[in-house]
Amino acid sequence: MPKFIASVIQLNSGEDVATNLIEIEKYLREAAKQGSQIAFLPENAFLMQDSRNYKYISVEAAIEKCQNWAEELQMSILIGSAQILDGGNKPYNRSLLIDKYGKINASYDKIHLFDVKLKNGEDYKESDRVLAGNQAIVADSEFGKIGMTICYDVRFPHLYRKLALEGADFLSIPAAFTYTTGLAHWHVLLRSRAIETGCYIFAAGQCGIHPGNRRTYGHSMIISPWGEIIAEASEDTPGIITATIDSDKINEARSMIPSLFNKSVF
Repeated sequence: MPKFIASVIQLNSGEDVATNLIEIEKYLREAAKQGSQIAFLPENAFLMQDSRNYKYISVEAAIEKCQNWAEELQMSILIGSAQILDGGNKPYNRSLLIDKYGKINASYDKIHLFDVKLKNGEDYKESDRVLAGNQAIVADSEFGKIGMTICYDVRFPHLYRKLALEGADFLSIPAAFTYTTGLAHWHVLLRSRAIETGCYIFAAGQCGIHPGNRRTYGHSMIISPWGEIIAEASEDTPGIITATIDSDKINEARSMIPSLFNKSVF
């Protein structure tokens, strides 16, 4: 497999889609200048609403803009997620992989919805607003196979083992991770998923304060198959991190620790 350059984009998305798109375009163009061949956007890239006053807003036009930018910049774009109606009365939280020709190659609907109540009073009920998906997706790309997941999925290691056993060499984990849970678990969860699968991790995150006073953790990362953090963004500042990805490191890690292919007695 070849080497390639990848960028992970960290955002502080709000309730105005047009404003968010200005930021997204800026960072996509910066990624292209850095030689990136694929860029990863976070969960809810186009729109972060106050969940207490949620209403469905179509972002189809924003997706089309990303398709146009992908074709113009000759760069694949993985939209971490956008909420998309697909025949139901509620949308799916859907991740989309766009190739460098502007074509949507694959999509994934978030399986594990974030329904939690934290001790500090934070209360989230994602299932009130969106429908859960039910299918694991390994997407073909010119760089290799990408396992597509979203945020809370990261807490379910069996999903990532399934993706790796189905051929994924790279895992996309876009997120809008809460600051509270991110501070406690973000780094260890992402590194664990890399180590368990021998996959590269691309984790594009939201950061800072959003509508409804929600704070997300930032710390977007690119992680090697050995579990090393290759690049990491800051806590509260939007921006871009870029790294050269050496696909040979995947087989190297898996040959040293072959646990992905070892059968468990349980």
